[in-house]
Amino acid sequence: MRNFMDSDFLLENETARKLYHDYAKEMPIIDYHCHLDPKEIYENKTYKNITEVWLYGDHYKWRAMRANGIEEKYVTGDASDYDKFLSWAKTVPMLIGNPLYHWTHLELQRFFGIHEELNETTAPEIWEKVNKLLNTDGFGARDFIEKSNVKVVCTTDDPIDNLEFHKQLTDEGEFSVKVVPGFRPDKALEINRDGFSAYIKQLEQAANKTIDSYEDFQNALKNRVEYFHSIGGRVSDHAIDTMMYAKATIEEVEESFKKAVAGNKVSLDDEKKFKTLTLKYLGEQYAKHGWVMQFHINALRNNNTRMFHTLGPDTGYDAMNDGEVAKPLAKLLDMLEKDNHLPKTILYSLNPKDNSTIASIIGSFQGDGIPGKMQFGTAWWFNDTKAGMLAQMQTLADIGVFSQFIGMLTDSRSFLSYPRHEYFRRIVCSLIGSWVENGEVPNNIEFLGDIVQRISYYNAKSYFDFE
Repeated sequence: MRNFMDSDFLLENETARKLYHDYAKEMPIIDYHCHLDPKEIYENKTYKNITEVWLYGDHYKWRAMRANGIEEKYVTGDASDYDKFLSWAKTVPMLIGNPLYHWTHLELQRFFGIHEELNETTAPEIWEKVNKLLNTDGFGARDFIEKSNVKVVCTTDDPIDNLEFHKQLTDEGEFSVKVVPGFRPDKALEINRDGFSAYIKQLEQAANKTIDSYEDFQNALKNRVEYFHSIGGRVSDHAIDTMMYAKATIEEVEESFKKAVAGNKVSLDDEKKFKTLTLKYLGEQYAKHGWVMQFHINALRNNNTRMFHTLGPDTGYDAMNDGEVAKPLAKLLDMLEKDNHLPKTILYSLNPKDNSTIASIIGSFQGDGIPGKMQFGTAWWFNDTKAGMLAQMQTLADIGVFSQFIGMLTDSRSFLSYPRHEYFRRIVCSLIGSWVENGEVPNNIEFLGDIVQRISYYNAKSYFDFE
């Protein structure tokens, strides 16, 4: 029997252990998509206690606590930080089989040197140990990033953001990690969402351009892409909860745009046309600047209306969507490909039913001499589990070129989330190790170690123009 989460955790055979310890373990991280706050990085934010750094804003944990019967008072309510921590400690032992169980203990081990199990009995002592460390030097936001051997952090930023903290980090020149913005224009595409008209006014101000037409709108977005590029931005990201495509003319979209700016809703067909042409235009801009385009598809958000009105979005009430993906996605990509304007693209779906669909669609658009130009993105959100990662990687291996996979991203608001990369790398090594043990690939450790290092770091380093 193995010890709990020992040095060979998740490494199920000797080949896996050699691949991880000799090749994967020390590789740097390129965090090409996360939700860390650049202001907190710039200020090197410190934390008064473990609840602040661990539980504030973490809807993964909130969701689990509710499912364990914890009252909302101890989740997002007015209970003390200590009582919230105790509630999380009460929940953790119930989470066996859930990656949160492993992530929790990896974070305690890697950042604070604590190897005890977290439960109601150990919680008071762990609270004291961690808080004592947090109130010493070397436990700020920047420190957590540097201790994790991160080379690049790509944040998620709205086109209207002025990126002041990205600029200040660059001007300061003291942080060893490159922090670059990621272009997230969701509000500019959601023509039927409340607040669209007000957002266009904000976009006008950010771009310093009057927006009286759809062409003006396109030019404003172009202006912001160019601004992000000047600050180091090389990545866009789109939350496409429902994949849409419809043939459209500029005249049709112009009419819908003006209607929406006037504060009116447009038909579903007109929404599809607006999104199609706008994504086409943005894709052209991304290709022009050598950016990578990311689509996060099939999330079903804010399902609990009462709690949405109480707490707002991103508070643990989302789920997998099951909308159509294949036809609208393929048509949208083909629309860009026809004019040779398809940028490097990463596709993720929150519903694992789409795994084979996405893995096969990307194969239809590979090319231009770029290894893995089209990427099947790593297992995302509810799929960010041992089983989910294995399913995503096995599907990619079955249908595509697994060795060109750009690997893991953090997709988190927490500075303690970087051990998820270790979790991922251990699973990669175990998967490849199982192929060796089964005689499915040669036992060439040097060759396989190179592939492990590519997936861990080098493929992403080559794929993104962050240098």
